[in-house]
Amino acid sequence: MNMPQNEELLRVDNLVMHFPIYRGIVHRQVGAVHAVDGVSFSINRGETLGLVGESGCGKSTTGRTILQLYRPSSGKVYFNGIDLTELKREEIRYMRREMQMIFQDPYASLNPRMTVGEIISEPLLIHGMVKRSQIQEKVEYLLEIVKLSPTFANRYPHEFSGGQRQRIGVARALALRPSLIICDEPISALDVSIQAQIVNLLEDLQKELNLTYLFIAHDLSMVRHISDHVAVMYLGVIVEIADRSTLYNSPLHPYTQALLSAVPIPDPITDSQRKRRVLEGDVPSPVNPPSGCRFRTRCWLAQSLCSEQNPLLRSVGTNHLVACHLARS
Repeated sequence: MNMPQNEELLRVDNLVMHFPIYRGIVHRQVGAVHAVDGVSFSINRGETLGLVGESGCGKSTTGRTILQLYRPSSGKVYFNGIDLTELKREEIRYMRREMQMIFQDPYASLNPRMTVGEIISEPLLIHGMVKRSQIQEKVEYLLEIVKLSPTFANRYPHEFSGGQRQRIGVARALALRPSLIICDEPISALDVSIQAQIVNLLEDLQKELNLTYLFIAHDLSMVRHISDHVAVMYLGVIVEIADRSTLYNSPLHPYTQALLSAVPIPDPITDSQRKRRVLEGDVPSPVNPPSGCRFRTRCWLAQSLCSEQNPLLRSVGTNHLVACHLARS
């Protein structure tokens, strides 16, 4: 049965995840890593939200906190209208049937001591979804939909390439027929020649199974290909959210403009004529983020206001939000 589109499946409200820093014999807290610091967005059923940003900006932590693998410091996560942050451990375990994750490293995310069949069937057995007599049939079906041979079920992960291992990871994520899949940089560890194959597979599965994706990545060209909307993250906060065409054609936040200026363009003439924005300096420490706008220490437009007031996400057009004092539609 096809579910109605434009129905909100996931909503994140002011999500905060701080990791305490302890020192000394008495284990005294002396600070905290501000990994995620007030993130808000929503995803409609059947759509893909791309979450992009530099390494260390908090993208993966956001995904894991949504799934409650990390219990958030504060904020709310609503899945199908249910606040996950209020659920007990057993209730969260039950909800995870509907929410799964594809991990970044296909070499580390598969147990080398288990066969492919055991890896894929493990969530089915844990959640009691099928009888043991039906396991083999289910595993073969899952291997087929990710374009792998059913005969691979008795082989071990070390016998496969990186792309094949990631397909096995996708099959495992699909075993419980979830509604939401968080793709945590699922192609960054793969050869460029294989990346497009995995992305095309994810798109085909989305159409076939009506899946909803949070696609975490730093490859802006690939995010543009797969995403309906894109959120740009910097040092634990969202700085811009828009639909795909708006964000790539009319970026308003200086950080987004800098990221997009670094994306290669196939046409050498067009590429040579465009203006590049080279970011100066390093990303500040998440232990002690800058006051006001977190991007101001690297921004060529920064003014005194930027250090005094924290810019909030505000609407500057239809479905276009930006956190910048100076941005205009």
